[in-house]
Formats: sequence, C-alpha cells, structure tokens
Amino acid sequence: MEKQIVKDIIFLSKKSAPASRADMQTAADLTDTLRANSGRCVGLAANMIGVRKNIIIADTGLAPIVMFNPRIVSHSAESYEAEEGCLSLKGTRRARRYRSIEVEYMDAGFNKKRGSFSGFAAQIIQHEIDHCNGIII
Repeated sequence: MEKQIVKDIIFLSKKSAPASRADMQTAADLTDTLRANSGRCVGLAANMIGVRKNIIIADTGLAPIVMFNPRIVSHSAESYEAEEGCLSLKGTRRARRYRSIEVEYMDAGFNKKRGSFSGFAAQIIQHEIDHCNGIII
C-alpha cells in the first residue's frame, strides 16, 4: 500500500531497528510507495514511510532491490560530492559519496546477499542507508 512520506526531521534522525521476517509488509509498502513516486524518486528507507526499521529499496536501473539490514562492508577510496534531493526534505543538499560500495544485506527471502554497486546505484544505496542510520543529508 502506498504510504505518506514522513517529513518530521526528529523522527528521521533516529536510528532504525533491525528488520526481521515480520517486516515483509513494510517492504511491500516501500515498493508501492516507490512505484507511486517513480517520476521523482529512486529510493526509499522504511523510516521515510513511518516505520523505523532497517529496510531500504533502491531502483538501480533494472528492477528495484529491497534490502533488509543493509550495511556497507567496503568502499572505494575515491569519493565525490553529489547534489541530492529527498522526498522527505525540500530542495537539494550536498553529500559526499563513494564511487563504489560493497553491501551485505538480506533479500526478500531473508537470504544473505552481498552486492557490488557503483555510480548512481551506489549513491542511491548510500543515501538510503544513511536514512536508516538517522543521517539526513
């Protein structure tokens, strides 16, 4: 079900709790909400729809990827300054991002995965993981 986007900075600045199999509905809601905002959004974190759980969705180009409990386990030495927008915030802000990252996460079947991402896909994932950690650009 499509959810309203949370804009409360106090809520968004709190770290999310680990996700479990019981949070599958939140993943479905993230998917529906991303789809409903596809013209202006490429990723979401669960706290952006009012659920303080460590779940993100990122549209990396082929199909959106839902990640439960994602964490960056390595990154390139090279970084750059990006200009990012966010549905939860007005305008754009600058953020420092790594060119490539390696992420460990659980997929929709709660199978452990490890993925390598670079470029814009890596930027999206870093932005959403920041949300889970209470970091606002």
